[in-house]
Amino acid sequence: MGFYILNMFEKNATSISQQIEILKSRGLIISDTSFAEHQLANISYYRLGEYWYVMQDNKENHTFKPKSRFEDMMSLYNFDRELRFLLFDVIERIEISLRTKLIYHLSHEFDPWWFQNFELFQDSQALVKTLSNLQEELERTKEPTIKSHNQKHKDDKRFPPSWKSLEQTSFGSLSKLYGNLKNTIKSKDIIAEEFGAVNHTYLPSWLQSISQIRNFCAHHSRLWNKNLPSTLRLLSKPPYKWIADVPNQNDFKYLYIHLCLMKYMLNIIEPENIFTKRLNALFEKYSNVDPNALGMKSNWQDEDLWK
Repeated sequence: MGFYILNMFEKNATSISQQIEILKSRGLIISDTSFAEHQLANISYYRLGEYWYVMQDNKENHTFKPKSRFEDMMSLYNFDRELRFLLFDVIERIEISLRTKLIYHLSHEFDPWWFQNFELFQDSQALVKTLSNLQEELERTKEPTIKSHNQKHKDDKRFPPSWKSLEQTSFGSLSKLYGNLKNTIKSKDIIAEEFGAVNHTYLPSWLQSISQIRNFCAHHSRLWNKNLPSTLRLLSKPPYKWIADVPNQNDFKYLYIHLCLMKYMLNIIEPENIFTKRLNALFEKYSNVDPNALGMKSNWQDEDLWK
């Protein structure tokens, strides 16, 4: 029996010098060829393409707008890179706080193995997946606390207690554990209130949003000019400082409202944070970056939230 493959996609690999010639032929100004060669040798053509895409006036022919420069595209790339570093630092503080609150409140309301108690959760299948991921993380870890626990308690087939186990798990798993808790669990509302979310209705969507952005940061994915799929639920009257204008559904696809949410939570966790100063300094450093691509509002620094 013969096998036939018709209409196969064909594309040949191009050298760095060929890539540069292609870009020049399409109208991209490359004044320093050595600089461009160095960048393309360390950052793939395909990855950089996400940043010069908006500089093209014809997306099918890939031709560039007049005065489009390779150096300006690299500024966009470096801005995005430094933005991810900044957000990763902010999210780390939120993640550690969430982990601490989950361990503390649930362990006191129930016991240190609450995260294995299926009676506390809405979706058993989702919990099985979360616990399976946790098991893999615990098997991979080289943390002395986990190894020591397993050696001392070989006959105990449970996970190590929450203050050991959940220190090894991801923000995404923590977010799913919280969201999957039954709404009757007192700690679910207590944790939401401590994050300024009033009750359990809103916090799961906040954590989902932040977890998604954390994954983009961890995998070096573009944040600049990215449409973010979101199911954010925001309070109409938050108990702490917030932005003056009520965002509409279209705003949720831009990064700005998600930055506001991180700032809101960070202000509670670390009231003396310098997130505003660092974000503003980033825009000043890369003055050619259009803030509108992130959905930034004019004079955002003057909002009570960001002061």
